[in-house]
Amino acid sequence: MVHVLSSRTLLRPTDPERSRAFYGEQLGLSVHREFGTGPERGTVYFLGSGFLELSGRSDVPPSPAVRLWLQVEDVAAAAEELRARGVEIVRPPVREPWGLIEMWITDPDGTQIVLVEIPADHPLRYRPGI
Repeated sequence: MVHVLSSRTLLRPTDPERSRAFYGEQLGLSVHREFGTGPERGTVYFLGSGFLELSGRSDVPPSPAVRLWLQVEDVAAAAEELRARGVEIVRPPVREPWGLIEMWITDPDGTQIVLVEIPADHPLRYRPGI
């Protein structure tokens, strides 16, 4: 069995500076560490209990199959904050049939980011009888 100590998602942006501005300034993620030098240097951001690494450069955007799922405390408040920072809301907060409240945005390369609020009465937070 592989004993995983830590994990991170790696993205190779088409424009590293633009992506760093989006994730660091517009999305407001805190930097865990940076490495290397120059425009393609690596930046690792905190993502809750995981990490997001932007490093290197790609000539093509990531596959549309790549998505980030970020749980936030209050999606409506996140929407207001992101709009104020110039982030386009692709889909406003909606309570889904499965009970989660989801909002969609995209990064500069089109990677879909789903911001999710888990209501207090949702089974992911509370399971009666357990």
